[in-house]
Amino acid sequence: MSSPIRMRKVLDRLEPVPPAPHGISLLPFSRSDSLSLHALLQQGYATGGGSVGKFESWFEPLISDEEFDPDLVLIAVDEQDRPLGLAQCWTSGFLKDLVVLPEYRDRQIGTWLLHTAFAAIRARGLAQLDLKVLADNVAARRFYARHGMVEVE
Repeated sequence: MSSPIRMRKVLDRLEPVPPAPHGISLLPFSRSDSLSLHALLQQGYATGGGSVGKFESWFEPLISDEEFDPDLVLIAVDEQDRPLGLAQCWTSGFLKDLVVLPEYRDRQIGTWLLHTAFAAIRARGLAQLDLKVLADNVAARRFYARHGMVEVE
């Protein structure tokens, strides 16, 4: 496994959040099914680029973390409220997870979630959003770079 690289988006001049892709909306964390979110993370990371532990070791530590805020769990759902993508940020301005189901990639869901995360972090008065990505995950690094994120030390 390769080492992680930190990337950053300075949030001083944000473009407007693009409109949601057709038929896609945000579902509040409070209305979501945690087992479905875990399955989404597992499927999203199955093709590489990240991982998530078993449900028992994922959910309770997630919601009890001091940087957890349910308003920073951005869940993209279809018209039947089925989770298709997720962006989860910490209150410190760190993007912990960004996944889209493999069969729904290349439909602008990831772009929409990322820009929604930028706006949510900026609305909290934070100046930047950081994340870590594996050095060998070239596709993800290119995706983030296309959206103004740069590698930092």
